[in-house]
Amino acid sequence: MMNTKLYKVVHDLAEDLMAAANNNDRAKFESLFAQLKAICEENEHTSKDHPVQWETLADFTEELEEAISTYEKALEKSIALNNKDHMSSVAYSMATLQVELGQKDEAIKNLQQAKVSANKIEDKQLKAEIHDLLESLIEEEG
Repeated sequence: MMNTKLYKVVHDLAEDLMAAANNNDRAKFESLFAQLKAICEENEHTSKDHPVQWETLADFTEELEEAISTYEKALEKSIALNNKDHMSSVAYSMATLQVELGQKDEAIKNLQQAKVSANKIEDKQLKAEIHDLLESLIEEEG
């Protein structure tokens, strides 16, 4: 379970990051991103370490390769907690970036894992997105 105060801080930072991005406020975005990254790094390997903060950091990481490695960290942490919701959403997000980078095999592998963990989650829309992206990639191969 994630610390409630920490969750709120991460959630508020995410909302502010969205706003800064939408307003094309580069300086504000970079400052907020640095704060979020610092929180992740401070909490790493402590009892406050949680996949949510890493997933959020990855969501706002503009460099695709860096975003993928941050999602990988979030995925490891969600697997350690056996958190199926995060395992599914992180693997799906990672796969979408891998598709963008032309890393189709890696994307398929992540989507297949996401599909397995998604069996146990409530989020029907995420399940459908995982299924559709996986199907489209497999069709392209066939």
